[in-house]
Amino acid sequence: MEGINRPPTPGSATGTESDATIEARRQMEICNACRYCEGYCAVFPAMTLRREFTTGDLTHLANLCHSCKGCYHACQYAPPHPFGINVPETFATIRAESYAEYAWPQGMGRAFERNGTLVSLAAFFSVTLVLLLTMALQDPAILYTAQTGTGAFFRVIPYWLMVGMASLSFGYALFAMGMGAVRYWRGTAPGAGQKPVTLAPVAEAAVDILTLRNLGGGGHGCNDLDDSFAQARRHLHHAMFYGFMMCFAATTVGAFYHHFMGWKSPHAFLSLPVQLGTWGGVLLCIGTAGLLWVKTVTDPGPVAKRLLGGEYAMLALLFLISATGLLLLAIRHTGAMGVMLAIHLGLVLAFFLVMPYSKMVHGVYRGLALLRNAQEKRK
Repeated sequence: MEGINRPPTPGSATGTESDATIEARRQMEICNACRYCEGYCAVFPAMTLRREFTTGDLTHLANLCHSCKGCYHACQYAPPHPFGINVPETFATIRAESYAEYAWPQGMGRAFERNGTLVSLAAFFSVTLVLLLTMALQDPAILYTAQTGTGAFFRVIPYWLMVGMASLSFGYALFAMGMGAVRYWRGTAPGAGQKPVTLAPVAEAAVDILTLRNLGGGGHGCNDLDDSFAQARRHLHHAMFYGFMMCFAATTVGAFYHHFMGWKSPHAFLSLPVQLGTWGGVLLCIGTAGLLWVKTVTDPGPVAKRLLGGEYAMLALLFLISATGLLLLAIRHTGAMGVMLAIHLGLVLAFFLVMPYSKMVHGVYRGLALLRNAQEKRK
């Protein structure tokens, strides 16, 4: 997005504002005068607390937006009206710009902005790297023959290599996202660091996150496909979020079993880590496949089309991770297990590496936006 040089505004990281930010300010000034959508989601009540809109305010409102599209379909000033109000599209562009602006290191954020090709290439090269390392370190007779019993996975990929790659990539992702979160909070809420965060706003933000309340629009649901209301996108997000958390829990329990109980994988099908991973993988497949379908058939009017490539790539990557994990479970006692294990771990490695620079970071920024919103309501 091209920028226009203008004096820095409070909450702006630089003296340059993007075209989307300038357009968002124009739209919010019109919306603030109209206020028809005040009950639709958290954005519009937060908007009414402001008479002027700094760059930080607009970034905050954009990340507070869950893109339910209800305001677009209800707006009397939406295209083809000369005012051309299209809050979901404009805010989606600002969100993507915020992912790049506050990313650490910033150059990586700019490289991945709106670029699904880089996500795909990262997945390809990560899978290739793991496959090549596996073939270089192991006898082909082990890689292509059935491995059963305790430690079967580690006879294909050495434990030190598996844990080392996972720990380094996941640790890097957490650190980079943490740095981005600090930069985002300071950039969108100047002075917030001097104000104590109390339990009440934290609890409210947590409930909003866990229930995805704002994906319910004004209570009737989102306009997923057209101007009719539905809860499908909210339910699919729930499936993806909780499926992802169950898979993470499965890995955590498996690590606890290995290091503290002395129980090494592969575990029995009815064991806790396998059950968590299985049902988490199923939910993740359903959520990602469903959201891919929604993006394909949704009304293109309130959609930022230039962002779709990266969003499709990340959803596809998450789907492939869950699908290969389930397939690995199904064939783990066969000679195909070794190759499938390497493919699955390669995809996981790619996901961790691109996560801080992809739309996945919206979970962090949106959570902080909900926290700031909960604090503002208590002033």
